[in-house]
Amino acid sequence: MGRKALGKGLEALIPTEEEANKIPLKDIKPGTLQPRKKIDKKHLEELARSIKEKGVLQPVLVRKKGKYYELVYGHRRYQAAKMAGLKEIPAVVKELTDREVLEISIIENVQREDLNPVEEAEAYRTLMIEFGLTQEQVAERVGKERSTIANKLRLLNLPEEIRKALSDGLITEGHARPLLSLKTEKEMLKAFHEILKTRESVRKTEKRVKRIKEKDTEILHIEQELIGALGTKVVIQRGRKKGKIEIYFYSDEELVRLIRLLKGEEG
Repeated sequence: MGRKALGKGLEALIPTEEEANKIPLKDIKPGTLQPRKKIDKKHLEELARSIKEKGVLQPVLVRKKGKYYELVYGHRRYQAAKMAGLKEIPAVVKELTDREVLEISIIENVQREDLNPVEEAEAYRTLMIEFGLTQEQVAERVGKERSTIANKLRLLNLPEEIRKALSDGLITEGHARPLLSLKTEKEMLKAFHEILKTRESVRKTEKRVKRIKEKDTEILHIEQELIGALGTKVVIQRGRKKGKIEIYFYSDEELVRLIRLLKGEEG
C-alpha cells in the first residue's frame, strides 16, 4: 500500500535517504509511544543477517530529546542493527510533537502490517481517543475499510486472557472472532480453553460456537415455557453435566401458589 493514505501533513514527515545522517546507536533510545509491543525474534534475526550483509537500506526517524535522540519509527531496524553489531544507523531528525509521533507510529505500523491483531485494535482506539476520530476517519487515515476498523475494535471486548493468547499467537483472529458472539465472558473462556486443549481449527471453532448458541436458544425456549406455566420469572443455568433451575417468588402468597402448582394441586 502506498503512503497516499497517510494523515494530512504526515507525508512530509516520512524520511528519505537523501535527508539521512549517520547517528551512533548508543545515542538513540527507543520511543515510548510505540504501538508495537512485540517483535518476532525470528524475523529480527533474519533482518539482522540482511543488515550485516547489505546495511540499513531505509533510514529510521528520530527526534532530538535532550542529550539523546528518541526513535519515532524503525524500531525493528534499530534492534536488528544492534544485533548485527553496527555502531551507527542512517537516521532522519525531525521536530515532532508527541501527537505527531503517536500518529506516525500508529499509521506506519498499521500500513506495514507490523502489529498483531490486538496491538492493531489498540492503535485504532488510541487514534479515536487521542485525535477525536470516528471509525470512518480512522479508516481513511490508514487506508482500510471502516468495517475492518470496527471488526478489529471488537477484539478488545474479549476477556484479557483471550486477548493475551491472540497477541502471543496461541490462537488466530479466526479463532477469536466467533468467541465474541457468545453471551458471557464465562462462555468465551470455557470455549477458549477447549480450543487450546484440542488445538482445533478455525472451522471447528466456528462449529463449536454454533453448537453453544443453539443450546442457548433451546434453553431460552424452555425458560419461556416455564415462565408461561408458572407465571413468574424462571432462570435455567446449564453446565456440561449439571445445572439448576431458579424459580422466583416475591411474596409468601406467591410461594404457596407456586408450591401448589408444582405439586399439581392448582390448575
